[in-house]
Amino acid sequence: MTALLDPALTAADAALRTLFARSHATRALPPAIQPQGELSESERREAGALMRVNHVGEVCAQALYTAQAAVARDPALRAHFLEAAHEETDHLAWTRQRLDDLGARPSLLNPLWYAGAFGLGLIAGRLGDPLSLGFVAETERQVEAHLESHLDRLPSTDHASRAVVEQMKIDEALHATQAVDAGAAELPAPAKALMRLASRVMTTVAHRI
Repeated sequence: MTALLDPALTAADAALRTLFARSHATRALPPAIQPQGELSESERREAGALMRVNHVGEVCAQALYTAQAAVARDPALRAHFLEAAHEETDHLAWTRQRLDDLGARPSLLNPLWYAGAFGLGLIAGRLGDPLSLGFVAETERQVEAHLESHLDRLPSTDHASRAVVEQMKIDEALHATQAVDAGAAELPAPAKALMRLASRVMTTVAHRI
């Protein structure tokens, strides 16, 4: 009974912390290379919308890793997923800090995003550890590309947000590499395409709501 309850309690605690508690980073906010420049109102709104999308991505990352940990067959892999979720907490805290600094709010649909990502994580985990790791690797690759596109869209004077996105991009690439090194299986092309489609829907909606 304890073996069944522990993952469930861990998952419930992670959901409550992600959605309703203030996350605390273990690393300081990445320093901007240049002093923050002045932003027009339209630039501030766009930067806030982009950082809201990034914050949603980190909410989903918490859900994915927590769900995959809950159903991982290998205790060492379960610990790996939980550690990855812990590391992603920095991103969650950083993006929330930038939202506050820009006068923007998190997505109103965060509970929905979390639930959907958690469900995907459970499905991926049930397919077996290699495919679960493959899902992580592909997710992180797509997130890295998504962050790269945000560097092109963020206002050139918003050096604080750009510093956060740059560090997140480095971290996501590392997580993808770690998943591959741990034995990730390559996902089939249709699965990758479906993941890109789901990501496009999420980012489009979260940009506005």
